[in-house]
Amino acid sequence: MNDEVFMGVQLQLRDKKYRVKAGITVFKALEQVNIPSESVLATRNGELITEDEVLKEGDIITLVAVISGGSIFPLNG
Repeated sequence: MNDEVFMGVQLQLRDKKYRVKAGITVFKALEQVNIPSESVLATRNGELITEDEVLKEGDIITLVAVISGGSIFPLNG
């Protein structure tokens, strides 16, 4: 990234960074960058935020991949 002034909102998922405009919800931002909202949790400054949170100019949103699964072994033997 160069030294130009950052405008908008940055979304970061692992080593990928995306930029979206401020004033939209987390849900809309994820939709714009083609990330399913059910596949990630969004945090701002280490705090979990909901998908209806409106993003502000200069926000840096860290996305944490949600991992689901279960045991491959039956619970009762």
